[in-house]
Amino acid sequence: MVLMGSKESFEAGIVYLILSKNPEEALKSLAEYFHVETPELRVGMPKGHLKDAACYVSTKKTIFVSDQDNLFNPYVILHEFYHHLRMHDSKHKGTEKYANKFAEEYINAYKLHP
Repeated sequence: MVLMGSKESFEAGIVYLILSKNPEEALKSLAEYFHVETPELRVGMPKGHLKDAACYVSTKKTIFVSDQDNLFNPYVILHEFYHHLRMHDSKHKGTEKYANKFAEEYINAYKLHP
């Protein structure tokens, strides 16, 4: 379900969904909005990432989060979705800086349009 309204309202709505303990619906809406496949979402980290808060594994098209706190953390979910969004032909086309900026944009929209 893509949220309706302005870009800022959409962004604020995505953050609201995550904070409301519905990150799966947020990812589904983001995927529809950007016309990409919805990534899977799992709690528990894969080998090699045990110390990370979250990661995106492109071969599995899955966002992994370390725990429940990160599952409902908009910054973490949006940051990892950006990595999903920027994968093309199994090559990553985004950077940590831009993933951070993507997440911050949504959070700032939420702060302005709660």
